[in-house]
Amino acid sequence: MNQAERDRTFTEFVAARRTHLRRIAYALCGDWALAEDLVQTALEKAYVAWPRVRRRGAEEAFVRRILVRARIDETRRPWRRELAHADLPEAPAVDESDVADRSDLFRSLQELPVMQRRVVVLRHWLDLSVEQTAAELGISEGTVKSHSSRAVASLRRALTDLHC
Repeated sequence: MNQAERDRTFTEFVAARRTHLRRIAYALCGDWALAEDLVQTALEKAYVAWPRVRRRGAEEAFVRRILVRARIDETRRPWRRELAHADLPEAPAVDESDVADRSDLFRSLQELPVMQRRVVVLRHWLDLSVEQTAAELGISEGTVKSHSSRAVASLRRALTDLHC
C-alpha cells in the first residue's frame, strides 16, 4: 500500500467512524475531553499500524481495543493521583448538546465498577459477542458473563430507584 492509498483509506475510516469512536470513549470514561484525547491516541496508533490492520480487515476492532487499553493506561498515570486544590476554578458553561447526552442510564453506567462498565459497553452497546468481548478485554468468557449479569442487575436497580 503506497502512502497516498494509506492516507486516503485512513482518512475515509476516520471520517466515517470518528463520532462513533468518540461515543465509545465517552462511555468508557464519562468525560468528553478525555474521550477526545483517547480517540486521538487510538487513531495515532492505528495510523502507524494501518497497512497491517487494513489487510486483516479489523480496523474498528483494532481501534476499539486501543481505546480500552488507552483508558487503562490513563488511569495508571502518576498525574492522575495528584491531590486536588482547595480553590476550584469556576464551572464551565453548560453546553446544551452535553446536557442531552447525560441521561440517567449514562450516569448509572459511570457508577459501575470499571470492568463491568467496559463489558456493558462492548457487549450491550456495541453488540459484541461474549467471545469478542472476552478477546478485547483479555478475560475469560465466564468472566464476561458474570460482569455483564452483575452490571445489568445494578443498572436495573439504579434506574428503578431513580424513577420511583
